[in-house]
Amino acid sequence: MTKKKPTGIVRIIKAAGYSMAGMKAAWKHEAAFRQEVFALAVLLPLGFFLGRNGIERAMLISSVMIVLVTELLNSALEALVDRTGLEYHPLAKQTKDMGSAAVFVSIAIVVIVWILILSGRY
Repeated sequence: MTKKKPTGIVRIIKAAGYSMAGMKAAWKHEAAFRQEVFALAVLLPLGFFLGRNGIERAMLISSVMIVLVTELLNSALEALVDRTGLEYHPLAKQTKDMGSAAVFVSIAIVVIVWILILSGRY
């Protein structure tokens, strides 16, 4: 007999718990994630203050949050690659390099969005 999966509010509560466990693991094990959270702590209020309207605020803030999302996915990929084996393999290196590149691109998005929105003012 298969175990019945939770539904409704129970599933949502369990999913939130898993999400918080993932955030705690990223905070504990990933220095880059901690640095990006500190950047978010600075840039989030700045985004609210510097954005002239809702769209600008959303762009400024969401661009920074995209970095966190990308870092979480990159960290998950790295953990999975490390779990499968610590010996060198070209595909493992390629996977880790691509995850790192994704974080780099997400940081570039932040820089581009902030420059484009703020450059016309100063």
